Amino acid sequence: MTDLVRLAEEWRDQDPDPETRAELDAILERNDLAALEDRFGAKLEFGTAGLRGALGSGPNRMNRVTVMRAAAGLARVLGPGRHVVIGYDGRHKSDVFAADTARVLTGAGLRASVMAGKWPTPVLAFAVRHLGADAGVMVTASHNPPQDNGYKVYWGDGAQIVPPIDQEISAAIDAAGRVDALPLGEDWQTLGHDDIVVPYLRALAALPLGDARDIAVAYTPLHGVGGATVSEAFRAAGFEVPVTVSRQAMPDPDFPTVAFPNPEEPGAMDLALELAAATRADLVIANDPDADRCAVGTPLPGGGYRMLTGDEVGGLLAEHVLRHTSGDDRLVATSIVSSSLLARIAADHGVRHAETLTGFKWIMKSGPGLVFGYEEALGYSIGSDAGLPVHDKDGVGAALAVAAMAAAAKRDGRSLPDLLDDQARRYGLHATAQLSVRVDDLSLIAKAIERLRTHPPERLAGRAVESAEDLSLGVAGLPPTEGLRYRLSGDARVVVRPSGTEPKLKCYLEVVVPVEGDDVAPARARAARELEDLKKDLAVALGL
Repeated sequence: MTDLVRLAEEWRDQDPDPETRAELDAILERNDLAALEDRFGAKLEFGTAGLRGALGSGPNRMNRVTVMRAAAGLARVLGPGRHVVIGYDGRHKSDVFAADTARVLTGAGLRASVMAGKWPTPVLAFAVRHLGADAGVMVTASHNPPQDNGYKVYWGDGAQIVPPIDQEISAAIDAAGRVDALPLGEDWQTLGHDDIVVPYLRALAALPLGDARDIAVAYTPLHGVGGATVSEAFRAAGFEVPVTVSRQAMPDPDFPTVAFPNPEEPGAMDLALELAAATRADLVIANDPDADRCAVGTPLPGGGYRMLTGDEVGGLLAEHVLRHTSGDDRLVATSIVSSSLLARIAADHGVRHAETLTGFKWIMKSGPGLVFGYEEALGYSIGSDAGLPVHDKDGVGAALAVAAMAAAAKRDGRSLPDLLDDQARRYGLHATAQLSVRVDDLSLIAKAIERLRTHPPERLAGRAVESAEDLSLGVAGLPPTEGLRYRLSGDARVVVRPSGTEPKLKCYLEVVVPVEGDDVAPARARAARELEDLKKDLAVALGL
């Protein structure tokens, strides 16, 4: 343990942050070896999602030393003279981490442009290409809990980094010395609203939005940074500005009204749904805290509202984009954990379809001609004949496209559920669900996957397991990734994988049920039962 004490003292002595220095002093004073092991026995790994973790002292936490070392690694890989755009959200210390990044980069001889405000992640992704920058950094932990922060890195194509760039940056971070020995600069450009938000909104105006605008929207940014930009985007596109949940309207890093600031989590949408009912809204929209994801809710015929799944929204948006774009070489893409419906939509419209690993960094690499990409975790990138304005998921652009789609349906006397029923009749009902297990001990996830790998189930929910694919070996030309995929009899599928950003094991389930006649309700009831049966059997197989 003397090594841990030495490491802690060395870290504290180079730390420019009085808060985390005081935290370490207190730990050392009480000789809390468990706390030292937690902070110094491991480190946050820099991967294709950059860095993400709890705030605090030590290499296994997000703090100013961790961020300055990350910036030094990025600077070493890029080299002097390169240009990096930096954005940040409203989380604790996001603005500090952004400024530290700019100091390290300019001190290493690079150019840095820092956003003047707390703006959405898609604004940063757009800015990289718009400004012709070599890379971008977004300080955000997206939809993680309040105690977390993170550090996303984008490359010159405006998309998140993929291997081997992440490994090169990680090695350069490991080679960085003490941060108190780094040369620091103060000469960087500040990007104002007119410099970058206005061009971003202008690019969104070119999306396939049609001409229907009569739609009343209840909206929440979930205490994040999307509110002002979404209002501007709706106004600029000719929509009525959404009515916003007042208690969640302004950025607040403590996220006081939700247990988790993720629109997929239970209870997160309660206030937005209450507002929708009170205002009789035609549509409910939510962004996660950095506004790169978009959640959608719709009224029910008998009253009340329901949230659509990411796959349901993805299917609707895919057809919306394909109806409003042209060309024989169009491509749509989604990830291996998303619904197989997109492949059937692509075939019906005569366009190409690609399946990628999980994460928008891979979707953006799926090939030329990409006009639409989505993943089931509420991420969508909407394009037009001119291409994709943002090479990442964009919750603001998606909100506009959903509003346009819903307004067109309303003008025709129809609704989003009606459009979903149309798809079910045409392609079969593709119903998806997720079994998600949050753990405190990450070794439980590894053990559960290994249990399935060595003892794969022969049947799940009465269906034969027709194939079991180990994704860690690489399948269908995809790079290796941790996870398993089972194809079941009767057109069903299960994918099991650890989350890349949270301590969760995620299982993605899909059943395809044919629709007999015009009434979709019996197929939906059957699909719901089959998904529940799949969840039960899979939970037993996992042993969690």
